[in-house]
This record gives sequence, C-alpha cells and structure tokens, in this order.
Amino acid sequence: MISRILQSKIAEYFNYFPVITLTGPRQSGKTTLLKHLFKDFPYLSLETPDVLARAEEDPKLFLEKYKNGVILDEVQRVPALFSYIQTIVDEFPDRKFVLSGSQNFLMLEKVSQTLAGRTAVLKLLPFSLEELKNTTFEPQNVNTFILKGGYPRLYDKKIPPSVYYPNYLQTYIERDVRSIQNIENLSLFTKFLQLCAGRVGQLLNMSALATEMGISVNTAKNWLSVLEAGFVVYTLQPYHKNYNKRLVKTPKLYFYDTGLASFLLNIKTEEMLETHYAKGSLFENMVINEYVKHAYNQGEIPHLYFWRDNHGVEIDLLVAQDDQLLPIEIKAGTTYHKDFFKNLTTFNQFSQDGGTRNTVIYAGDTTEQVSKGKLVSWRENIK
Repeated sequence: MISRILQSKIAEYFNYFPVITLTGPRQSGKTTLLKHLFKDFPYLSLETPDVLARAEEDPKLFLEKYKNGVILDEVQRVPALFSYIQTIVDEFPDRKFVLSGSQNFLMLEKVSQTLAGRTAVLKLLPFSLEELKNTTFEPQNVNTFILKGGYPRLYDKKIPPSVYYPNYLQTYIERDVRSIQNIENLSLFTKFLQLCAGRVGQLLNMSALATEMGISVNTAKNWLSVLEAGFVVYTLQPYHKNYNKRLVKTPKLYFYDTGLASFLLNIKTEEMLETHYAKGSLFENMVINEYVKHAYNQGEIPHLYFWRDNHGVEIDLLVAQDDQLLPIEIKAGTTYHKDFFKNLTTFNQFSQDGGTRNTVIYAGDTTEQVSKGKLVSWRENIK
C-alpha cells in the first residue's frame, strides 16, 4: 500500500476525539486507509443491503454491538445513526467510532448538527504527487499524471484509465447522484458533467452553461451542487480584499481529479493531450489540486484564491500563508520564458509586495531562482 500522508493526522486526532469522520471522493482510498489504521475495528459498509437493513431497523441495537470501536462506511445513508452515536459518546467517552462517506454535504450536515465538538473531520483526496514520489508509481512526465489522475485503483490494480473511468462514472452517477437528488434524465446530467470538464480553469458562467444545456439556471446550480457534494468539482474564489475594486468576482471551476476531466473530454493519449485546447487548463488544474491535497493532508482548510482585473490580467493562484499571499502563475510550457512573470509584475503594483514571493510553476524539470522570481518545476513537493 502506498503510504498516505493523512494517516499521521488521523492517528493524532484519534487521541483527542471519540469520533473520526473521513470524507472524500468515491474510491479515493478511504476504506483501505481506515482498515490499515484500525485493524482491530470491524468494518461495516452501509451500502451492503443486509447491513443497511439492520441499521435502519434498530440503529441503537445496531451500534450497541460494537463497544470496542467500529468503522462505519457511507454512514450518511442512515441519518438516525448520528444522534445515537452522539448519545453513546457523551455517556461513554471511551467508545470510539470511525465514520466515512463520499457525499460531502450530506456527511457534514449531519456531523455539524449532532457531532460538533465530538469529531475530527478530515478529507482524503486521490494520490498527490508527493505521495507517489519515490515509489514505483512516480510519474515520469506531467502528461502521464494529468491523464491518469490519482485514484488508487489505477495504481495498485494497474487498471488502464480507459477502463477505469467509464466504470467510475457509472458507479458515481448510479449511487451518489441518485441518492443526493432525484435527477430523472441521467444522460443529460452526464452531458452537463462533460460541459463542466470543458470549462476547467474558466470563470463559472452559470447562465451560459444553462443555456447550452437547455436547462434553467437554478437547475444548473443544483446540478453543480451535486457535483460538489460528490467531490467531483470545486470552485476557486477570487481574491479582492483591499485591492482595486475593478476586479472579477466570479469563481473559477476545477475538477478534483484531472484523469476524470481528461476522460470526459475524450482525451485518450498523451499525444492528444499535447495538442488539445484544454492542455493548459488541465495542467493548471493539476497544480492547484496539489495545493488542495496538501492542505487537506495536514488536516487544514485550503485558503486558495485567484486574482483577475477587468482588463483580463490574472494570477492563477494566490496561497494564503502566515498572513501573506504567495502569488503563483501556472504555465504549461516546458522551457522558461521571461513573459512567465508578466502578470505577476502587474499584480505587485496592487499588492505592494515588491515581488519578493513571485513564483511560476511550469511543466519543465528545473527549479531555479531567476531575476523576476522563483521558477518551480511541477515535480517539486507543494509546501
């Protein structure tokens, strides 16, 4: 098993809280990690029909059987369990529960209602580059990683992306989408998902997306919420505090995994990716994902933004670090060009930072300090 960075944080929090809650995309490795960390705990999946039936029939009796700890997977399928878990841990502080699920909003809603202060909430995303580094699975070039993505089964089972992603998509739509919202036309929803993939790294125009789909704006918003709940997409918010008011305030859209986005765009080979219109956007998505994963792996909430003025000058990523902003431009080129730092120079006029933290992450292999800032290879660990 490839070691997961998050496991040390889970082990630490297990000493402080009676309940550990782990969320993340379907098949991101949650079950494997929890079984590895809690070998003595029985594992029960609420997606198993007989287990689901027993939990729904008598939640209290169902939980009473596991006085020495238990792992409950997809626990959001039986909402009544949360209240009983609250009662048990309040009465018996030494009782331990490990909860996991792949539906972010549903899990966190129940947790915040009943288990606030009693649980640590952590998120596990697919493999990061840092986790794959120095293993036999370390990607040799960036296009390979963009196309393959980070889902563990692609690595430990050596499943080709062309085989894995159609099945992943079908499982996600049949299990998660149906359980979150009653969407009658699943083929139309799949088309919506494909259109979202085509908008990776773009400003999110819900009206244009709805018009192209032939659906209402409210329906488009609801469907986007479904994708966010299932850890398929997320939005990056614009940063506009204390700066020029003539700034874009619309979020940008990204996928949690570039392998899935590439599949939805029908990009099958590295050669196709090299000439595809979305290559730069997918590279940008991959880099931003690494910052998202790094934060979650530390048990933290990502504080990430982008900046764009009304003239189209944009900084791809702003990372809030120690009351400062790290401005990052992301370039899919493999060789350095002085124009890489052009937008950063403009941004420095607003931020009054002086450019001391200017960073460009690019698709090349060399990391070095250049006259206008730091040039960083995509291979470097995100910090």
